[in-house]
Amino acid sequence: MTNLSELLEPIASQFRSMGIPEPIVHWGHPAMMGIVVFVMGSFVGLAGWRARMITDTAVAMKSRTDHRKLAPWMFLFIATGYTGGVLSLVMQNQPILESPHFWTGSIVLILLATNGVISFAGFSSNQSVMRTIHAYLGSAALCLLFFHAVLGLKLGLAI
Repeated sequence: MTNLSELLEPIASQFRSMGIPEPIVHWGHPAMMGIVVFVMGSFVGLAGWRARMITDTAVAMKSRTDHRKLAPWMFLFIATGYTGGVLSLVMQNQPILESPHFWTGSIVLILLATNGVISFAGFSSNQSVMRTIHAYLGSAALCLLFFHAVLGLKLGLAI
């Protein structure tokens, strides 16, 4: 059976042939994803919670609108960043599946995708319960992303 690194090697080889400087290959993913996670992720999470907690209807609606606009973009950036991170590991000849950073990233994608499905389904028939699940699932994903960043920094310094 072919392992994941061998499967992705032709793509990584194409990127290697571009002559991308080693610091970009090594630290590009963490720099870009740090912005997405800490800036965008924090804003999306806070906007979602503000929409739930604020009693001023106009402020709550603005927060809900901000959350709805940015959360799908955040998911897209995280999903593409995930792909870039995996390719970065392959380009650096590092194992993928042995990395806790890979596994936390995979779990985050599953959590965020689940949250997106809950949202796009209109929170189903029991909106109050589904909105609560959505809020806590999103918060758990964001907390896991912060832990994921710590594991990524540890990985980056070890390579």
